[in-house]
Amino acid sequence: MSSDVRVHSWPCSYYLNLEKQWVPGKLTLTPHSLKFSADRTEEVLVGLPLCSITEIRKEASLFIFSAITILEKGQAKHWFSSLRPSRNVVFNVIEHFWRELLLSQPGTAAHTPSPRTRGQELVGLMASSQRRMEDTSKVLHHQGEQLDSVMRGLEKMESDLDVADRLLTELESPSWWPFSSKLWKTPAEAKTKEGVSEASCEPFGKEGVVIRVPAVVSQRTESHSKPGKLTVLVSGLEIHDSSSLLLHRFEREDVDDIKVHSPYEVSIRQRFIGKPDVAYRLISAKMPEVIPILEVQFSKKIELLEDALVLRSRAQTSSAEASCSIRHAAPGTFSW
Repeated sequence: MSSDVRVHSWPCSYYLNLEKQWVPGKLTLTPHSLKFSADRTEEVLVGLPLCSITEIRKEASLFIFSAITILEKGQAKHWFSSLRPSRNVVFNVIEHFWRELLLSQPGTAAHTPSPRTRGQELVGLMASSQRRMEDTSKVLHHQGEQLDSVMRGLEKMESDLDVADRLLTELESPSWWPFSSKLWKTPAEAKTKEGVSEASCEPFGKEGVVIRVPAVVSQRTESHSKPGKLTVLVSGLEIHDSSSLLLHRFEREDVDDIKVHSPYEVSIRQRFIGKPDVAYRLISAKMPEVIPILEVQFSKKIELLEDALVLRSRAQTSSAEASCSIRHAAPGTFSW
């Protein structure tokens, strides 16, 4: 994915130290950089590679106005205020991409002049595998707890049914009646019931996690966003907050439409009659890995909006040109 793709932009003001004044403009985030351009001149006053940022904080200018401060490696401090729709929204998105870039080996290596060594690639693969295994272990632990609770519930139901069965037998056929046939449970029946209960529990363990990515989640309005996670399951989608609390679960058949606003932003909606729709908007640095999976699972419900279509056509054109150039250069490339 090209590093100049715009993830999001927000109206805000930037404080110029030299002129001692606030300049209105637009703050634009790309996967690897952050830049501010003035409204009047459209001049880029600030351009920050995300890898050069050492700290992002929420502060107040003059103890009144809420602001975001960004500290560079050279100890340069940048102030951004009058952020719309809100300071929290802008902070959550910028911090998410900054953290993901720091954690991602391929992302940091993209900005270094020297190529990655095989050892760095292996370390990156091991780190991503470890994160995936940690996520998988958490899911398996949660599924194990669910299975335990299901088994306890089934055992309680079975004991209740046995009691009810005996009571019904006593009522229908009194003990003094010579032809009563009490429905005592034989070993064969017990074995059959155990087999049925085990079979009924099997589907709970078959639900697999396809992919889980960190994301900035907002519901309905963009002004209320918070860090969270998007989980793609075989049977649907789950959205959690940063504390792994389930915010909403979309069953596969309940999803009405998925709109891809950009390679890093999607919205998911479930329509209802007589009550408001359930809609979530998600921004994630890992979304390019999720969108192809969503296209396979929800091929008839996913829609690429204009920006996403333009970016996809550019990517396809550039990849076609690259393959063509490689094909033409191939005969003179190898020397034995």
